[in-house]
Amino acid sequence: MRKLCPNIDNEDGLETVLEVPIPEEMFRSMGSNVTLRWQNMLTWMRAQTSDKWSQPVIAGRINELRFLLYMVGSPLIPLQVQVGHSVHKPVKDCSIQASTAKYIVQQYIAATGGPAALNAVHSMCVTGEVKIRASEFHQGDKSVKVKTNEEAGGFVLWQKDPDLWILELVVSGCKVISGSNGQISWRLSSNQQGPISKGPPRPLRRFLQGLDPRSTANLFIDATCIGEKIINNEDCFILKLETSPAIREAQSGPNYEIIHHTIWGYFSQRSGLLIQFEDSRLLGMRNKDDDDVFWETSTESVMQDYRYIDGVNIAHSGKTRVTVFRYGEQSANHKREMVEKWKIKDVDFNVWGLTSEHFLPPSSN
Repeated sequence: MRKLCPNIDNEDGLETVLEVPIPEEMFRSMGSNVTLRWQNMLTWMRAQTSDKWSQPVIAGRINELRFLLYMVGSPLIPLQVQVGHSVHKPVKDCSIQASTAKYIVQQYIAATGGPAALNAVHSMCVTGEVKIRASEFHQGDKSVKVKTNEEAGGFVLWQKDPDLWILELVVSGCKVISGSNGQISWRLSSNQQGPISKGPPRPLRRFLQGLDPRSTANLFIDATCIGEKIINNEDCFILKLETSPAIREAQSGPNYEIIHHTIWGYFSQRSGLLIQFEDSRLLGMRNKDDDDVFWETSTESVMQDYRYIDGVNIAHSGKTRVTVFRYGEQSANHKREMVEKWKIKDVDFNVWGLTSEHFLPPSSN
């Protein structure tokens, strides 16, 4: 991945450190030769706050990219995972399904490095690359196939206990920044003219895709085991977690309501690792005509290439598939599918110098 941009105006000048490293594929698409690519990169960086983004053609393109990045690149989970707490929780007297789930989570903790290794991590910095492709919205309930062309990009993710994180994601000229300072979660596009969007503190879904085993263990410690399933030729236990009515109400807004949000984890019976992570959410929205429109979003992530970093077993690649289904009494049914392939390039734990000020939301002025 490209991390430095040469000083085009002054050959003897210092190189510029890119805020978000970009993959080689994205760099190659910016021109026919290296000099032209860097010039186009510099023009793109300078244009992030330009009025050019208000032109109809460009604005439509940016809105499309922003939708993809919000839905696939930086989605949140409506449960506040206690990432800053120890994952040591004994199996207590409870139902067989709940006690089985706690046992499976304990095996997962052992498979990802053990309590000592996981609890020794207090912060992290992760860089990676993504490729996203999507279908158009299709009317009706027919199956949907995604486009063949892909949007390439990269991301940097910082995390610090307790409940502090920030993600910077760049894909094809559109940048999205999202984060949590422990009190609120927020999200902003670099090409967004309006104020930043804020809400209750929530974890980033990307943490739970094999990247942060402690968050995953704390999420599923209160789940129930509902059965078994074969995923990619692996016999897996299925853990299920329902979002409580109180949490759904807290995450809802004046014009929308989270009707349900269910989460599933598929843990390998052989290795103990999380192989697949799924969640499904139904959101009800009321439009200007007082008609209810429902958005159902189903997300499925498959994790691969687990490798140890400082004693912690991290998934270094995977694939996420998102299906969005819109329907309502006065609205025609529309369906869309999006796919993200991601790859982790670097992981560093216990980063020195990180303070809570690094995770403050940008000014809304």
